[in-house]
Amino acid sequence: MAKWRIDPDHSVAAFKIRHMTVAHVHGQFNRLRGAARFDPDDPTSFALEVAIDSAGLYTGIVPRDEHLRSSDFLDAAVYPAITFKGSDFTAEPGGGRLAGDLDIHGITRSISLELVFSGPVRSPEALGGEITLGVTGAARLNWEEFGMTWNVPLDDGGWMVGRDVYIEIDLELDLEK
Repeated sequence: MAKWRIDPDHSVAAFKIRHMTVAHVHGQFNRLRGAARFDPDDPTSFALEVAIDSAGLYTGIVPRDEHLRSSDFLDAAVYPAITFKGSDFTAEPGGGRLAGDLDIHGITRSISLELVFSGPVRSPEALGGEITLGVTGAARLNWEEFGMTWNVPLDDGGWMVGRDVYIEIDLELDLEK
């Protein structure tokens, strides 16, 4: 079975979450590492391990980023990585569903990522001739299930921070030689 490593320069984990019930705040993590096991002739073989640097969170607003890294949310000083390990893959045309364990804030929950594959493709020889596979995964989860409970009630009965967070991970995986 072939091993594919995450290309950290071309991979990102992103999220969006409702703010004050009216708009989404978007953010991303730019520092990822990990690998997949995959045989393109046997899509059911897909397995993935990803570690995301929780201190690498970026929303574009420094005070918000600092708050999200604090003990109210990710507690990045105590929990420096968000991890996902999945190996239960159900193939569908163009992708499938990968079940695995997501660990955020020291709490592990089983989730399922909807995956879409692109490639594999070979880069031009002038660029190294690497074989690269694209993988996009998406899921929705409740961040409170991971032990993060900071929030502020609004006058209309809503909350400052919505409970559902939508995550998307875009990976370029390079075939190890």
